[in-house]
Amino acid sequence: MKLLVQLIAALALVCTALPVAAQDKVRLLLDWFVNPDHAALVIAKQRGLFTKHGLDVEMIAPADPNAPPKLVAAGQADYAVSYQPTLQMLAAEGLPLVRIGVLVAQPLNSLVALEDSAVKTIADFKGRKIGYSVSGFEEAVLGAMLESAGLTLKDVTLVNVNFALTTALMSKQVDGVIGAFRNFELNDLEINKAKGRLWLVEKHGVPMYDELILVAKRETVDAARTKKLLAAIAEATAWLKANPAEGWALFSKYGKELDNELNRLAWKDTVPLLTDDPTSLDRSRYEAFAAFLVKRGLIKQAPPLDSYLRDIR
Repeated sequence: MKLLVQLIAALALVCTALPVAAQDKVRLLLDWFVNPDHAALVIAKQRGLFTKHGLDVEMIAPADPNAPPKLVAAGQADYAVSYQPTLQMLAAEGLPLVRIGVLVAQPLNSLVALEDSAVKTIADFKGRKIGYSVSGFEEAVLGAMLESAGLTLKDVTLVNVNFALTTALMSKQVDGVIGAFRNFELNDLEINKAKGRLWLVEKHGVPMYDELILVAKRETVDAARTKKLLAAIAEATAWLKANPAEGWALFSKYGKELDNELNRLAWKDTVPLLTDDPTSLDRSRYEAFAAFLVKRGLIKQAPPLDSYLRDIR
């Protein structure tokens, strides 16, 4: 018996001395402060799915929303959450970025007016004010939407509302806003006892595109590590869609600032929009949207698709 006890003690000592499997450290920059758009990432973190796949993921909210893809291109982070249009415009400028995955494979952008306003159709915006936040791209999108109704940008007055979309609408500073995320601004209006009328960009002259994507630096992207990252995100998304209420409980505990009415309402509208397969890639969608960017004067020439698209499967 004494010998058995000694053997067990020795075995326990050996097991304690064995090294823990090393986790591959990953720096992932978000596109904005944490919100339900990042649901799959937060749940993968909260449920230990990144760890399960051998990754130690640090998610960082940016001080400047424009900086993340540029920081990745400069080698200061491994991945960034970004947008298809942003990637294509930066790739046209020569930044060494590649798309390696997708979180939301459809536009979230929309044109919104107050439901009780005189604007019932896009054509009703003639002679009215429309607020925007991001010059260039949002003007191009709005221009295409207006043209679908027989108008041009010359028929409206553009007002830079600096991301205060709901406030600008509610205060009647503008008659409509472009750049409103369909899962957020309508809910924000509802909280403020108002209702919005929404026009989807992809239904009014704008080609379909991926809203939220993941990008990496072209020369240093690690395919094996990226597969692990995407596998964890896919697993988190599947669990989320099966358990949205439990998912909200986990998400809202990730940071004290997350548990609020806007995020709660946005959660129910966002989870169904998360792509089931973050490795999915529709090359024709990127080709068509590149042509749109050229036509709208946002890029001079479309870069080769293979220069900024990486199929990680």
